Amino acid sequence: MKPILVAIALALTLAGGQAAAKGCIKGAVVGGVAGHFAHHHALLGAAAGCAIGHHYATKHARERVVAHRDHRR
Repeated sequence: MKPILVAIALALTLAGGQAAAKGCIKGAVVGGVAGHFAHHHALLGAAAGCAIGHHYATKHARERVVAHRDHRR
């Protein structure tokens, strides 16, 4: 249980930025839990989950901008 709490605390600390942290907290929590159950690598899972969550959030934001731009034409 302690590694999960550490992963969540780390994710919240890293999420101190505003828009740059979109998707990081959710990804870190999911990755931390998955890492905990996969041979007790909660911190590694949280770090990977943060990176992946941020990637997907950025990707979806870019898609929304393109869809909005195409809709205005």
